[in-house]
This record gives sequence, C-alpha cells and structure tokens, in this order.
Amino acid sequence: METEPKTIRGGCLCGAIRYEGIGEPYNVTHCHCEDCRKSAGAAFATWASFRRDNFQFTKGEPREIVWAGRVRSFCATCGSALTFVSQPDADEIDVTAATFDQPKIVAPADHIWTEDRISWIKLADNLPQYARGRTE
Repeated sequence: METEPKTIRGGCLCGAIRYEGIGEPYNVTHCHCEDCRKSAGAAFATWASFRRDNFQFTKGEPREIVWAGRVRSFCATCGSALTFVSQPDADEIDVTAATFDQPKIVAPADHIWTEDRISWIKLADNLPQYARGRTE
C-alpha cells in the first residue's frame, strides 16, 4: 500500500505568498550567520530544506534578492523572509520553518554559523553547534 508523500504548506504573514513542499524536510537548522540574521530581522533563522523540484510557490510571486551569489526570497508586500538557495542552479531550497502553517512538525537538529552568533544569545538546547557549516 503506497501512501501519499507529506505536503507541507506555508506562506508569508499577509497571505500574498503561499507555497508547498513535498516530502520530509531535511537539514532543519538554526543559522546564526550575519546574512540570515539581517535578512530575517532576527537573532537567527531556522531553515528546513526540500529538493528544489519538490517545492513550489502556489500563490503569488516572491521578490528575489541575489546577495553574494546566493538567492533569497521575500514577500514584497509584508517582507516575510521565505527561501534561501545557495546558488541559482542548486538542487536544494531552504525554507524558513517559521513560515510553515504548522512549524511544530519540524525540530532543528543543530546550530550553524555560531561564529557569527550574537553574544547575548545563549544556546542551552544541547544541540550540536558548528562554527560554520556542518562540513567545516
């Protein structure tokens, strides 16, 4: 008996942008890098990854910003940070987990780019911490 793959839906604060990801999200992480902090307007951003061909915007078109070779998307109306792609042709897309309709369905596995962490953020969740990415 085959089961339907999981569909995760979400969108921006104002509802102008909606998306869906198919399958189990992976690489769920808290990122403390300066780019993520500034683009999210928060002390860190929590991301969940999907294969790019398993993700689509279903309502509206986000605004894309290319910064340092990476592509981020936002709602042009309300400013919600939505996605990150490490390079324009990447096979993976990271989605801000807080924009999921049900963000509690994922749990971060670690913290990355902690060398950029703001000093008043105290990490006490016992998750692994990486100065940069997981591979460095």
